[in-house]
Amino acid sequence: MAPARRRGSRSSLTSPPVFRRVLILLFLGVALVATAVPAAAQEAERRIEVVDLRGVLDDRAAGFVLDAIRDAGRSGAVEVVVVQVDAPGVVASADRLQELAAVVADPPVPLVFWVGPEPARAFGGVAQLLALAPLRAAAPGVEIGYVEPTLAGGDGPVLASGFGEDLRTGVVRVEGPISGLVDETVPSLRQLLQALDGRRMEVGGRDVVLSTVRPFVGPDGREGVTVLPTVIREPDPLDKLLRLPLRPEVTLFLLVAGLAVAAFEFYAIGPGVAAATAAVSLGLAGYGMAVLPVRWGVVALVLGAMALLIFAYQRGGSAVSTWSALGVLTVAGFFFTDGAPQLVPGAAGVLLTVVAAGFFFLLAMPTVARSRLSTPTIGREDLIGRSGVAVDRLDPDGVVEVDGARWQASAHREAGIGPGDPVVVTGIDGWVLEVDRAEDA
Repeated sequence: MAPARRRGSRSSLTSPPVFRRVLILLFLGVALVATAVPAAAQEAERRIEVVDLRGVLDDRAAGFVLDAIRDAGRSGAVEVVVVQVDAPGVVASADRLQELAAVVADPPVPLVFWVGPEPARAFGGVAQLLALAPLRAAAPGVEIGYVEPTLAGGDGPVLASGFGEDLRTGVVRVEGPISGLVDETVPSLRQLLQALDGRRMEVGGRDVVLSTVRPFVGPDGREGVTVLPTVIREPDPLDKLLRLPLRPEVTLFLLVAGLAVAAFEFYAIGPGVAAATAAVSLGLAGYGMAVLPVRWGVVALVLGAMALLIFAYQRGGSAVSTWSALGVLTVAGFFFTDGAPQLVPGAAGVLLTVVAAGFFFLLAMPTVARSRLSTPTIGREDLIGRSGVAVDRLDPDGVVEVDGARWQASAHREAGIGPGDPVVVTGIDGWVLEVDRAEDA
């Protein structure tokens, strides 16, 4: 009699081949679906990317454009990259600029440079980058020129050559195609994207036919075409903030404003919101001066003019000193940078800075300081003969507290008044109290 086979034996678990075959088929089916879904999704998400290149081209902006073009090439879903240009010049390093030029001349993805909309500009090295792009376009009315020098305020590497004298040393207003620089004129970005449909371009040694539009059916059933989904790539918030001072007149304004607010905070006694504002303004101004080709001798003139304005305010508002300082500030503003003809301070920005400085020191600062530092019950003339206490050392200028209010004060150097010493008000000079030691008075 043959022995009975036990349930759960190894033979009963491994004998049926059908179970293994089902598992294999299920695995293969899941794998096929997993590979098909991304391919279909990739085909469905074809898009256009527009890279925003506006303002002076520094190292950070050059890196931003480089990353955008390379990322688009790696994604495999970008139909074309359009670099929208409005840049008056280049202050990037030579190495960074040459790295960008190499990618623009041989991009990993279809690439178009478009200068626009009006009144956009492309000067210096930016115009040379435009010449290297596989496809160059511009809006009617934009300005291209000052091709030399490559870098504002310096020579720099030559990225492209063969320009006429009108482009090398002057500016051309675009009205139509320009040989070697502008292939076609298109007034708007949307029109450019539509015009690119069906365009043949060479990318990495292979021909690519662009497909930038797609059909759609409207709510009323009517059929039409529209451009592919378009993504606008902009610098991150920090880069946007650091691009603010990359205009000479803005750097000048931030420098003057920062110094003025810092002076106000000093005379108004005690740090606060104004101190933080001054720190931010001076920080941005410092970044702008580090990147832009500034004339450091002129920067010294600006600092001297601000010191003269502060001195005039401290002495009660000397008209001669104040107007002399504003005159020096005006002249210095127009010669603030050495980036001509590409980067020059705008006249409106310089004059606005001078007017703002005059308004601040002649009107705003005395009014605010008087409101903050004076007592509401008595006038300044009534302070003569009153007693108070020195808040800090008067050497010869400092701060005193009289009847609970703090004032700017001045004393003879020989008085030797230190913090906590009793003082008596002996006179008034503008907004400044003249004091002496209580025992001496």
